[in-house]
Order: sequence, then C-alpha cells, then structure tokens
Amino acid sequence: MSSDRRTPSTAATAPTPPTVPTGRAASRPPASRLLAALLLACAALLGTGTGAPARADATPATTATGASIAEALKTSPVYVDPAFAAAVTPAQQQQLTEQIAATGLPVKVVLVPLQKGDAFDGSAKAMAAVVQERLGRSPLIMVTSDDYGSWLNGFEWPADTHQVRDSANAVGLLKELKDAGLAAKVGRVIDLVATGKGTEVYKAEADRVDREYSARPHTDDTPGASSSSSATGPFALAAALVLALVVGAALVARSRRRPRHTAFTFPDAVFAADRAADEAGLRRQAADEVLALGAALDEADGSTPGLGRALDAYDAAGRVLDGADGIPDLAGVLALAAEGRAALAPEPRLPLCFFDPRHGTAARRTTWRPLGRRERVDVAVCADCGQALKTRRSPQVLAVRDQGRTVPYFEVPADRSLWAATGYGSLLSGPDDTLAARVGTGEFTRAAHRQRSTEPHQD
Repeated sequence: MSSDRRTPSTAATAPTPPTVPTGRAASRPPASRLLAALLLACAALLGTGTGAPARADATPATTATGASIAEALKTSPVYVDPAFAAAVTPAQQQQLTEQIAATGLPVKVVLVPLQKGDAFDGSAKAMAAVVQERLGRSPLIMVTSDDYGSWLNGFEWPADTHQVRDSANAVGLLKELKDAGLAAKVGRVIDLVATGKGTEVYKAEADRVDREYSARPHTDDTPGASSSSSATGPFALAAALVLALVVGAALVARSRRRPRHTAFTFPDAVFAADRAADEAGLRRQAADEVLALGAALDEADGSTPGLGRALDAYDAAGRVLDGADGIPDLAGVLALAAEGRAALAPEPRLPLCFFDPRHGTAARRTTWRPLGRRERVDVAVCADCGQALKTRRSPQVLAVRDQGRTVPYFEVPADRSLWAATGYGSLLSGPDDTLAARVGTGEFTRAAHRQRSTEPHQD
C-alpha cells in the first residue's frame, strides 16, 4: 500500500456538569375561593405520608450529575442523595442492597431530589436515561424518585420485561403503604419486580380505586333536596376532589402503561450538559477508528473490491475529524470510518444506527414515521432502537444544540447539517451516494459554514 495517506492531526486526540363556613349561602365565600382552598387542602393531603419530602422543590437542589451517580453505583446498587438521608438511613440502604443481591437482578436505586434547572432539568426520566448511559449497562433495572419526590418510577433496559413500571405505579396505590417510609416503598417495588407480580398488583389496585370512587354517594342536587344534604355540600365537594385527584393519579399511571410512540426520547436533550467531558473521549474514539481504518487499508490487497471507496472514506474521515466541531461531527467520523470498513468487507454491511451512530452498526433496516409527519422513512437501526420501535417506545437519539434549542440531530435543516441530510448513512439515495462523496464535494464544509452563520450572536 502507498504511504501517502493522511494521518489524523495529533490535535484531534488532545485530552480534555380551619373550619368550613356554615350558614346562609350569602355568607359563604365565592365558589372560586372555596375551590382554590379545597384544592390546596387536597394537595397538602396528597403531599403527606410519603416518607419523602412533599416536593423536591422544598429541598436543596442536588449537586449530583449522571457521572457522579453512575460512579457511586459501581460500588453500591443504592444511591441516596443527602437530601433523602433522613428518609433512607444507612441501615435501610444496606437492607435494600441485600434485598437487591437476593433477587439476582441488575437492579439500581437512585433517589435524588429533582428541580428545574438541575443537571436533569427536574426530570426523573431524564436522570434515569443519563445514568443508564453513563453506566453503559443493558440489561438494567432502575427504581428512582419521581419529579415530585412523593412517588416512585421504574425503568428497564432494553425492554420492560420485569414489569418495573407497573411495580412502581402499584406501590403508589397500595393502601398499606400510604404512610410507609421511602425505603419501605422502594423495598416493595423490588419485591414486586422479583416476583413478577407488578402488573397484577397494579391492575388490582387501580380497579379498587375505581370501585371505591364509583361506590361513593353523590350529592343530590335535584330540587327538594334536604337542607342537611346542602349543608354538607362543601365536605362532599372536598371528598370528591380528593377522590378525583387519587383516581386521576391512577388513570395517569394506567396511561403510562400504554406505550405511545414519539419521535425521540427527550432525556437525550439534557445529555449536552452532562456529557461535556464526553466530547474529548469521543474525539479519541473517532481518531482511533480512523487509524484502525488506515491499518485495514495497509493490509488490503490492491485488488480488494471497494478499495477505492475505502480510501475515499479514510480521507473524508480525516478531514471531518480535523474540522469537527462537537459531538455530531465526531459521530460523523465514526460513520465515515464504518463506511470505509464496509467497503472492504466481503459482505454488504449496514451503516451505523440512524438514531445515534454511537450505538454501533445497525442490526436491520425498518420504516419509521417521525412524530407529526405523514411520510415514513427507511432507516438502519441497532437492536435496542429496533426493539424500542417494535414496542412503540421512543428510541434514544443523538441530540444537538441548534439556534439555542436542543433537538434531535435529524430535525436540523438539511442544508445546515450533512448528518441530518444523510442520517449518518441511512438516508443515502443509492450505492453511488456515499458520505465520503458528499464530504468530497464540500457538503460538510458548506453545511458547517451555514450552521455557524445562523447561530445566535454571543456578546
């Protein structure tokens, strides 16, 4: 082989977040004021007896990040933020650890107070996704505090085969756990996951709540109703509101059991802040991939089919690596290196995963309809993303910053992103349309220039 191939720049590998009023109707407060007071009372009732702070906003914001939580979970399956230390003591943490060990399942517990503006933007789902990615583990089961600190959430990767979500929802409805502490509730979730009865218990409890509400006597508002019934109206209204909120929570939980397809998993949007240090690591990985492709070219015979395409991909990968401005471009280097290796392979290969090239080589192609659009597109997906689409769950996608917003990379206008235009190889029009060819004609450079020219000006 000729030795005139470019070697990636060394800079590319450089190393591197009361009483109820009574009496005549005229003396009662306006209905709107009464309703507001009752709603506040209901909220107070629902915020007590949880074994955790009534709402995360009442506790100091956590300083934990996905990286720090994941690091702690490497030594213990239970992570408890200092804000929850009184709710889950060290002794209780040890009990949960032993309970998890007895199940033989890959269970992790993460209890963190969440607030808007923190590393996870106050989202338990975002926190779980960030921590799972940081751990790099699948299969994985995770039980977390929720966005309000009073319920629990359950997550499982790659699919919810152990009824984790239903187990967490069931515990929120169990009467015997109404006044239980947070540790006891987590323990019951783990027990339901281990026994595989989460869905059964959840359905039974949701049906019980429905029956109890249906059996409640309703206020008689027909003409001629007794004065005693009228006098107790405010109490009946309060009871009805409490029950309505409980039933509403049950219905929300039930609806969460029905997967709804969305275009992407928004927790990826918060990865930008938590993965700032990942860019350096991805840059090193991209450089390694280019060097590995170069080594493969050195070993290739001059008559190897696809050699010319592989050389083009190698050259394009080096050029993109030198000009890479962030994770999306570095993912493009990975895609170009994969294109080069595919050109040298004796059998056809799929490109990297459309939703996030860092997932690796795609396992198959499938049709997918982006949210809010009628047309379907044919994309290459990894096994996890394929399973997510099959079960109508949201695949995890590569998110980017575009004009001050965090969006899936493929929502950036195609004229400002070569990667959005090509889906990192999935959306190419035919065998002669390659990523390397597009880089060679200047599409990467022009798109990068347009992207920079549309970015908000920073004073």
